[in-house]
Amino acid sequence: MRVGEICTVQTIYCKRDETVQGAALLMRKYHVGDLVVIEDPDGQRIPVGIITDRDIVVSVIALGLDPGSLLVGDIMSDDLLTTAEDDDVYETIERMRFRGIRRVPVVNSAGGLTGIVSVDDLLEFLAEEMGELSRISSHQQAHEKRARQ
Repeated sequence: MRVGEICTVQTIYCKRDETVQGAALLMRKYHVGDLVVIEDPDGQRIPVGIITDRDIVVSVIALGLDPGSLLVGDIMSDDLLTTAEDDDVYETIERMRFRGIRRVPVVNSAGGLTGIVSVDDLLEFLAEEMGELSRISSHQQAHEKRARQ
């Protein structure tokens, strides 16, 4: 299965010149724990980083810094892993596991943001897959009953 089929397409984003407080307000407004940081050349939203609620707590609040005076670009994670819409789900899981990353922006062939895939999205997908596997035995048993009557 392709990542584009299971990712969340309603991705909330901001630019690196947004204040940390502004980013926190966006997270609150949209009930999300992360924002994809983008640049906007030619109307394409190109992911350049990500900021999480944890980044804000650990890098700003815990240090007693003013979230209104710091910019997202000052604290965002810019060692960004992205995945293409057409990438295989299992390959993406492996890349996330290897890097220890819980959220990955999904991009189109031009590198533009089209969604985000999270560990939660992947767990839901895998749970559905496991459910389908669990049905094999019951289907086999029903088939045997019909065949032996």
